[in-house]
Amino acid sequence: MINITFPDGNVRQYPSGTTAMEIAKSISEGLAQKVLSAKINGEVWDATRPIAADATLQLLTWDDRDGKATFWHSSAHLMAEALEALFPGIKFGAGPAIESGFYYDVDPGGQTISLDDLPRIEEKMLELARQKNAYVRQPISRQDALAFFQKKGDEYKLELIEKRGGDEEITLYQQGNFVDLCRGPHVPDTGYIKAIKLTNVAGAYWQGDETRQQLTRIYGVSFPKQKDLQEYLTMLEEAKRRDHRKLGTELELFMFSERVGPGLPIWLPKGNALRDRLMNFLRVEQEKRGYKLVTTPHIGRKELYITSGHYAKYGKDSFQPIHTPKDGEEFLLKPMNCPHHCEIYAHRPHSYRDLPLRIAEFGTVYRYEQSGELHGLSRVRGFTLVDAHIVCTPEQVKGEFLNVLDLTRTVLWKMGFKEFTAQISLRDPNNPEKYIGSDANWAVSEAAIIEAAAEAGLKTVTALGEAAFYGPKLDFMVRDAIGRSWQLGTIQVDYNLPERFELEYIGADNKTHRPVMIHRAPFGSMERFISILIENTAGKFPLWLMPEQVAVLTISDRFAGYAEKVLQELSAFDIRGYSDDRSETIGRKIRETELKHVPFMLIIGEQEEKEGKVAVRRQGKGDQGTMTVAAFAAFFQKQLEAEEAAE
Repeated sequence: MINITFPDGNVRQYPSGTTAMEIAKSISEGLAQKVLSAKINGEVWDATRPIAADATLQLLTWDDRDGKATFWHSSAHLMAEALEALFPGIKFGAGPAIESGFYYDVDPGGQTISLDDLPRIEEKMLELARQKNAYVRQPISRQDALAFFQKKGDEYKLELIEKRGGDEEITLYQQGNFVDLCRGPHVPDTGYIKAIKLTNVAGAYWQGDETRQQLTRIYGVSFPKQKDLQEYLTMLEEAKRRDHRKLGTELELFMFSERVGPGLPIWLPKGNALRDRLMNFLRVEQEKRGYKLVTTPHIGRKELYITSGHYAKYGKDSFQPIHTPKDGEEFLLKPMNCPHHCEIYAHRPHSYRDLPLRIAEFGTVYRYEQSGELHGLSRVRGFTLVDAHIVCTPEQVKGEFLNVLDLTRTVLWKMGFKEFTAQISLRDPNNPEKYIGSDANWAVSEAAIIEAAAEAGLKTVTALGEAAFYGPKLDFMVRDAIGRSWQLGTIQVDYNLPERFELEYIGADNKTHRPVMIHRAPFGSMERFISILIENTAGKFPLWLMPEQVAVLTISDRFAGYAEKVLQELSAFDIRGYSDDRSETIGRKIRETELKHVPFMLIIGEQEEKEGKVAVRRQGKGDQGTMTVAAFAAFFQKQLEAEEAAE
């Protein structure tokens, strides 16, 4: 018999060799029908794979991120089976699940796969899905795996096998007549896949290397119910309307220039005003909580990032070293702010009385993303992290977590993200060798996160085995206006960097101790956050955040002088705006201003100038009456207060 520990801590005994699916059936047939895969000791397995020893178990369904990933990875294999049937001689690269669906990189072998082919590929996939063929896991020796793919003539799979370590287990998966090199896991059989939509065809270099063969990448998404697909397609149409790249151009927020370089955003005046207001909001909130704002260089010696471990992690994704006239001297564009903040802490001795030390920065960092992976503001090569690092004693971790939780929740609510879940990522108790630091430190930090989240009343999920190698973390998963899920805001506990940089403080016992570092980013990067904010609001930002809150529209250009006077009076009330005194009809001006999502239009003509008033229109709500500028300012303030109360 083996002991199976469930997420709620309950322990049950089952015969050795029992599968997660059998365990699910022992609980409820209804539950078993929903199970797609299972997390065993923090690792995602097939629900049909035998469990031979004591283990922790989490059953994964469509409602779980890892459950969806299993479903979509299985769908990639189903698509590959359909492609092999329709395009004989095709070869396969990699076919992972991604954030919203899956893709497979394929070499059609001289054939062409276009958008026109997608409907018949979908049809073939559904035909194969209805056969309900099981996904069968087949452990195989390295030699046999090489022989299999040599016979098949698939050089891409052969390369993947050659790159694996000699002692790493190799597995094949088979469904129907299709066999693929794969670690898994997969859903029990193809019948789980009921609805499919292939969405795009693009080019992709093998292994992301621009010097290698260009493959054909086919994107798709799939669902366990047709209803889910219809809802997704509706959401997709709405997402196109809200695309931040489209709205960012229309609203004149940002631009890109090929001469400057791809993936390097340029903020235009309106976008910069939006960005500044976000930063000012967070700056004020941080000051309330005792953060000290710092600024660090955009570059650092290569040795700095070797010490921190960032060169090992981001070296391939970094811009290559900058060489100076001095022989052997190398600098890197900084990939993270953490090493610089460690140096700030280390520049003078500290006592336990100095802690916690909270260091914050709006620091721009750089990573060389492949050109094919760049996507508007959400995937760029230069971005500003809303970053902070808290250096504290182990005993202070819980209190600092509560402080950061309060800040993060304030930020999310202020930005309109009211529906979110916090994922508590803990280490895998069955694989302690994967992590650094003492068991005592891990126990303190994990308990601090769990207790702090409970005290804060957060809706949480726990993920065993999802901790960073240096410590546990908390990620905030938010839902936007059209139901998409985003990871916004993260808090991480780190014993690694203080060790690497030999950070110390003198304790109450007059001895030296190693502090703990908490990483904290409530926005993540400004660029990605603003891209999500644009799409969540469809460009209709909260009134306090709008770069231009008012447009003064003249009936004719004769009233340009009065328009300027109105703007000056508004400025005294801290209301931002511009005037439109072009020789255009007032109807056209109103329509164009509506499209820019400017919240208020103040229309002025002969009567308004004579009476010292403005005719007020609210974006999307029409006429609000005629009033003096002072009366409008009071009306505007009430609208601001109403928005804040709604938050």
